[in-house]
Amino acid sequence: MHFFPLPAVFVGGEIVDMLSSTGAVAKLVLLVLLAFSLISWAIILTKWSLLRRAKAQSGRFVRAFRKAQRLQDIVAVADQFKPSPLVGVFEGGYEEYRRQVASSGGLRSMVPIQRGMQIGSSEEISRLERNVPWLAITAAATPFIGLFGTVWGIIDAFHGLGTAGAATLRAVAPGISEALITTAAGLAAAIPAVIAYNLIGASIREFAARCDDFSLEFMNAVEHNQPQSAAAVAADVRR
Repeated sequence: MHFFPLPAVFVGGEIVDMLSSTGAVAKLVLLVLLAFSLISWAIILTKWSLLRRAKAQSGRFVRAFRKAQRLQDIVAVADQFKPSPLVGVFEGGYEEYRRQVASSGGLRSMVPIQRGMQIGSSEEISRLERNVPWLAITAAATPFIGLFGTVWGIIDAFHGLGTAGAATLRAVAPGISEALITTAAGLAAAIPAVIAYNLIGASIREFAARCDDFSLEFMNAVEHNQPQSAAAVAADVRR
């Protein structure tokens, strides 16, 4: 019953031995790949948590917006839904609407309001996309960094083989296996990054579409409740 754990320990020990016996260039390559991997995983976990909270708060914010009788009711509670990008869209549109009412006592044009919401949407999507390009850089660069370490290791192995003069598979295999570790490390860093980049990008595109839909819903609400909303905003400005 003690035979099964031994191969795993043996293989793990072999890998540790190979890592410790690699050359300076291979060690440097592995350190660079480790740094890429750690940064990528930090971004993945941070973005995953942010997008999960933004999705939950967006649903709550939309429900609160549809239940509200006045736009001022949403302004009072908007901070509660702050992780949602829809809050930034709402604030961009409402701020322009408030300016128009404060200057002329009523709504002059929907175009500036639409522009305000577009600016708010762009800022929120840019916030969600921050640091995400690093995942694309990791996915594109780390396989080649690992390949560089492999090529360098193979060159070193064949150079040692030529110096020793023993042209056998037993003589060259350890050096090649050590060199291939960098390729495996590069793929280990690249695969999670490319998967996460595509999944996070799809979620951000979904948020961009939701921001566009909410902009239309906001303009409909302004047009339908224009007299009441304008009076309430004017009273709020006077206070």
